[in-house]
Amino acid sequence: MKALAWALLLAAGISASAQAGSATGSDWAVTQRYAVGGEGGWDYLTLDPASHRLFIARDDRVMVVDAHSGKLLAQIPGMRHAHGIALLPAQRRGYVSNGHGDDVSVIDLDALKVVGRIAVSGKDPDAIIADPANGHVLAMDARSNSISVIDPVAGKELASIAVPGNPEFAVTDGHGNLFVNLEDKGQLVHVDLKAGKVADVWPLAGCEGPTGLAYDLAAQRLFSVCDNRVMLVVDARDGHPVAKLPIGKGPDAAAYDAARHLVLSSNGDGSLTVVRQRDADHYDVVANVPTQKSARTMALDPQTHEVYLVAAKSAARGKPVEGFEVLVAAGK
Repeated sequence: MKALAWALLLAAGISASAQAGSATGSDWAVTQRYAVGGEGGWDYLTLDPASHRLFIARDDRVMVVDAHSGKLLAQIPGMRHAHGIALLPAQRRGYVSNGHGDDVSVIDLDALKVVGRIAVSGKDPDAIIADPANGHVLAMDARSNSISVIDPVAGKELASIAVPGNPEFAVTDGHGNLFVNLEDKGQLVHVDLKAGKVADVWPLAGCEGPTGLAYDLAAQRLFSVCDNRVMLVVDARDGHPVAKLPIGKGPDAAAYDAARHLVLSSNGDGSLTVVRQRDADHYDVVANVPTQKSARTMALDPQTHEVYLVAAKSAARGKPVEGFEVLVAAGK
């Protein structure tokens, strides 16, 4: 992540409050640390709540960790700069984006091994998610400004959707609508998956380098986290901004806990920003939880409400990774 200065600018009509570390968030803390080790960089992690397994993209492999005990269950080899993992638990399959392979590895969730590969036409597939509306898998192709639509049953790419910028993380509403952060443009794109094209492009005013993205389906609110230490809350119906909040530096993931009305941002500076949702348009920062430098990605367990992050004690660019850990954060 680039280190960008944060300017505290609240546009007219945008409401936000930022009492970081207030009493309502003071009990948040890292409660567990699991030393899992291993060489190589990392990117996204994904949790399967049913099996309590964490799938962690580790460059040339996927690490599988028991989320309850921290035990390393398996390492699935054969990846080529793995970025993310999308899970289809009902089909017992997972899909891993390979940035240097321009393909997606298919893994068996029971045998924990690669059982196939699906080539994509885009370059450098990065973030990858499952679309519950039709069972398709969607890969964000970072270097070709496109989205690969994959049919997991047929085992092939069905279509490639062009977007006007570098796609970062994405979320779907389960009803044929996809929302994608464009990191290089500071924009949010609404894609009509049924039509297979971009429906809307919305500016993220005051957001530089949007990365992580989360969605509140009930309130139809999108949460984009930005490299200049802000979170923007956007109405998913028309793209208008409703709130701007300060977060930590170097975010790379966002999550929404629907049961507890909390929005989370994992930040590479070693903090987890916790935002409480009062209603659809009003939010308060209630905690900036100390985690560990480099803990920029996370996975939320919707059942236990615990947050899993990964970090290393030494993760300088071009040097071996040392002390790779899974961190568990929890609070009210």
